[in-house]
Amino acid sequence: MKGVILAGGFATRLRPLTLVTNKHLLPIYNKPMIYYPLEAMKKAGIREVLLTTSGDHAGHFANLLKAGEDFNLKIYYAIQRNPKGGIADAITLSEEFAQGEPILVILGDNIFDFNLKESLRKLEEHIKKHGKGAMDFGVHMDALASQYGVIEIDEHGRVLSVEEKPERPKSDIAQTGIYSYDGRVFDFIRKLKPSARGELEVTDLNNLYLQEGSLLCEIIDWWIDAGTSYDELLRANNEVAVRVRRK
Repeated sequence: MKGVILAGGFATRLRPLTLVTNKHLLPIYNKPMIYYPLEAMKKAGIREVLLTTSGDHAGHFANLLKAGEDFNLKIYYAIQRNPKGGIADAITLSEEFAQGEPILVILGDNIFDFNLKESLRKLEEHIKKHGKGAMDFGVHMDALASQYGVIEIDEHGRVLSVEEKPERPKSDIAQTGIYSYDGRVFDFIRKLKPSARGELEVTDLNNLYLQEGSLLCEIIDWWIDAGTSYDELLRANNEVAVRVRRK
């Protein structure tokens, strides 16, 4: 399995902080934000990672991360020419890199404390057995879930529905920015049509897997979307600081 970290976008909600650099290079306590998904990749057993970003910021990431030797990873870079295309569109940049292997996708502003290794092993076993599969990662968020995609599961953990920012959520499980897909993902993305906001939605992609009965779901305990607002950026810094000091 190969890793893909999406670190593009304009981050207008974090300006003026992002007028001089990419939001994924902003600090979360004692590390740049981008370190957290990279460390999650390494912990999960991933050895090769493609990082997608804009042309304006590619040099910033390369200066910081180089070829990944400090993480014991091989890091490659891809330029996202259309930052408004959506998450699914950004994933297409990894098609040649993936070479038909399953991929783990993490949005670069996701801060979480969860070892993905066992979940990915479960997905790989599912793909080996059924020849297909994907995994969506969710987190219980109470009233805030409707700000994200919402995952509905039954008592056995089977996915029943995935909806993008519904007015009436069917559960309190928010879809995080962590996904894993089999090698067919690029064929599925080619089937997608832009949403009302002009994006290829990752929720629509996940629903294609759901429709064929191959979408799995894992619930993680703690997760922050650090790039959405000043408040979430501050919360990520504060909560990471507490966790680091406990160790």
